[in-house]
Amino acid sequence: MTDAGAKRPNELSITEAASVLRSGQFSVRELFDACFATAEARNSELNAYREFFIDAETDAAIDAAQKRLDTEGEKAPMLCGVPLAIKDNILIEGRIASASSKILENYRATYDATVIMKLKAEGAIFIGRTNMDEFAMGSSTEHSAFGATKNPHDVSRVPGGSSGGSAAAVAAHTVIAALGSDTGGSIRQPAAHCGLVGFKPTYGSISRSGLMALGSSLDQIGPLTKTVADAKILFDAIQGNDTLDSTTIPAESPYEKRGTPKVFRVGVPYHLLDSGIDPDLRANFDIALQKIKEQGHEIVEVNLPTSSYALAVYYVIMPAEASTNLSRFDGMRYGLAKRGKTLLDDYVETRTEGFGEEVQRRILLGTFVLSSGYIDAYYRKADAARAVLTKEYDDAFEKVDVIAFPTTPSPAFKFGEKSDPVSMYLEDIFTVTANLTGMPAISVPMGTVMREGKDLSTGIHFTAPKGADDLLFTIGAAITGETLLHGH
Repeated sequence: MTDAGAKRPNELSITEAASVLRSGQFSVRELFDACFATAEARNSELNAYREFFIDAETDAAIDAAQKRLDTEGEKAPMLCGVPLAIKDNILIEGRIASASSKILENYRATYDATVIMKLKAEGAIFIGRTNMDEFAMGSSTEHSAFGATKNPHDVSRVPGGSSGGSAAAVAAHTVIAALGSDTGGSIRQPAAHCGLVGFKPTYGSISRSGLMALGSSLDQIGPLTKTVADAKILFDAIQGNDTLDSTTIPAESPYEKRGTPKVFRVGVPYHLLDSGIDPDLRANFDIALQKIKEQGHEIVEVNLPTSSYALAVYYVIMPAEASTNLSRFDGMRYGLAKRGKTLLDDYVETRTEGFGEEVQRRILLGTFVLSSGYIDAYYRKADAARAVLTKEYDDAFEKVDVIAFPTTPSPAFKFGEKSDPVSMYLEDIFTVTANLTGMPAISVPMGTVMREGKDLSTGIHFTAPKGADDLLFTIGAAITGETLLHGH
């Protein structure tokens, strides 16, 4: 028995693990071994991990964390000795980082991402790298070049994506928490499907140095955790200005500092919820809103007319940025290199063999919308609509503190069910606006729905003004019934 009840070590949250490590009920080695044993036992079924980090470097990190806990005790960072899983597009020096693509299958990182440097400084332990949709392009983790990841709650269904490996790893209790990346919902959507908390911070609050770029104006690293408190702990550890990333928020933030209200005004755009949402999931959403009202908070209807175009805007801007970012993978400098009769053959053969179908589709789409004949018709109009959408949200936040949606329009779907690309893209309909506007957003569990005898998780999604990330932890904790720790 532990202070956390009858949980096994690998089932603990970050706050619970920190407590038992400091009390001596478990050593860092025992906690890590419990996570690894579960991960190794379940990975053949779930395919959550691309690789486990079981070597002398990890042993040294475990020993160093234990020594630090023994020396510093309660003063040690909350993450000291806590095993974490890292998405396969975040660089760890000396480790393979493939973005789950054949083109980078054997690429070994030459430096640490800034978030990795910060986590190492905290004493966190990395158990392995997790599977993902290739180059983060997907909403199901079916588009990994190394096989799909399964949802731990029903292995016939997807875990969501593109951070599906990280989500499945945490939901299956193979690790205490994980990092993912979010370009249009890739942390929050798998969090909803796997019954976790997923947090997409304000754009620029976390460095993107060492994150393989998909859409540079959209991408953010963030946590996938078992509790809202854990998400805040991880966010606090990795956020901050970085000289290696000019898009990070400066120390003197330009964003208005908002205090946490005792009574939240929760905006709900009911006009966007009239169709296309699974009826059982919508019922869960209404129950969650009622719970918020019963806690004394106010539900306010808001109008966001441009949001109905957000998905179309996103699927112009994101492929445009992706086609530019992925042009560096040409077989010349690193990664897969195929040789043909001419230089053009080298490019074509490398990319044809190295990139999967979905990546090729988005590169072609992005190249098209940026082409001289169509950039005005598509990309520049999408960019203008993005500005209108941002202004619309800014205006709404004059009247409300946060805006609520269901995270996804349906619970986790079966493999192959969304074989039509457009139907897959519609999975991001409620999440893309936070990336287009740069605003922070969180998904927290809001109950389950029954499908074929299995309880499938659903999530409620909150968006807040830029820089008001802490509001999301507070409202998220109101849904989950948690008490947040302030500072660590």
